Amino acid sequence: MGLLTFSINLTLDGCVDHREGIADDETHAFFTDLMDEAGAMLWGRVTYEMMEAYWPAVARGAVDAPPALRAWADKLEVKPKYVVSSTRSDFRWTNSHHVTADLRSSVQQLKDATPNGVLLGSGKLAAALERLDLIDEYRFLVHPRIAGHGPTLYDSGLPATRRLELLSATPLRNGAVAMHYRRVG
Repeated sequence: MGLLTFSINLTLDGCVDHREGIADDETHAFFTDLMDEAGAMLWGRVTYEMMEAYWPAVARGAVDAPPALRAWADKLEVKPKYVVSSTRSDFRWTNSHHVTADLRSSVQQLKDATPNGVLLGSGKLAAALERLDLIDEYRFLVHPRIAGHGPTLYDSGLPATRRLELLSATPLRNGAVAMHYRRVG
């Protein structure tokens, strides 16, 4: 069985607005490495649509992009992408699959069928999956910024405090810190 790893950019005050992070080659290389390790991606509809609006065009060469962005786009193009949505069922981006049925059983089946693990990159979906005790690891890229606004990590709250074990903390040259945690108990 593969692990479900939640990974996201966040500021020191917990803001997960993607526009608040540092978008450079080092950051993109970090997320490309995470994607390379995972067997599949898992997103909610909003994140999927944000990604779908840009990355396929980069992969096709329709958008001018530096090498780190192009590498991410090319790899993302072929990676299986699973999308949780109750409002959309047609996902035309290459290798996209709609997650239907019960969220707990569907995501558990995805984990069971993906030995290299599943990389989750949606904040709202992460909160729902956290409430179902399905997230195994966390790979946060903490940016040296205070945004002063939301959305924030787990905006809607959780039923209980989660204890985590720090596996690694790696500073990047741009000042961000890659934090790797595993859930305890």
